[in-house]
Amino acid sequence: MPAAPTPLVIGIAGGSGSGKTTVSETILQRAGPELVAYIQHDSYYKDLSALPPVQRAAVNFDHPNSLETEMMVEHVSLLRNGQPVDVPSYDFTTHTRNKETQRLEPRPIILVEGILLFTDPQMRELCDLKLFVDTDADIRFIRRLHRDIQERGRTTESVIQQYQATVRPMHLEFVEPSKRYADLIIPEGGYNEVAMDVFMARIQAKVREYQSYTPKGN
Repeated sequence: MPAAPTPLVIGIAGGSGSGKTTVSETILQRAGPELVAYIQHDSYYKDLSALPPVQRAAVNFDHPNSLETEMMVEHVSLLRNGQPVDVPSYDFTTHTRNKETQRLEPRPIILVEGILLFTDPQMRELCDLKLFVDTDADIRFIRRLHRDIQERGRTTESVIQQYQATVRPMHLEFVEPSKRYADLIIPEGGYNEVAMDVFMARIQAKVREYQSYTPKGN
């Protein structure tokens, strides 16, 4: 019996509000959700429950040190080797990690998304395909403002203050330079159908490889 195909690890990076989630959802739908293990770097923010609320809010969440990337690297490695993982769940309103975790089973496609993904050498090494979503700063800010108010319980003033204090400077220091590690840069993300078609060709080849192996293993 031939060995099972090695999972394809896809990394998606880009600035906050660039459209990474739209790209990820496009891949999920076109490849088939049952064939994709989807991990978001945001799930691995460090638990700040030991700090008082004032100190939690002062943490620079746009710096690589705010994330437990080493845990995510371990989880992606386990998935790649055919083992399930328990992905942490993060509460962005309290900056703490929930007790509940999400069990994630190995799949032929492992999709990993995050603004700081390509700043970590080990994570870059794990990725077979690296995609950077490149979107103008004003569009990214508007999207972030809407998301943080609607989904994370923030105020307009707090979002603006955070953007000026950490989001923009950290984007310039870490996120933008990491673009050079990408295999493909997609302007406007999932809305760029031509670029997505090119990217999906490799993914669909992996899906066909997996589907051709499955009957032989039964």
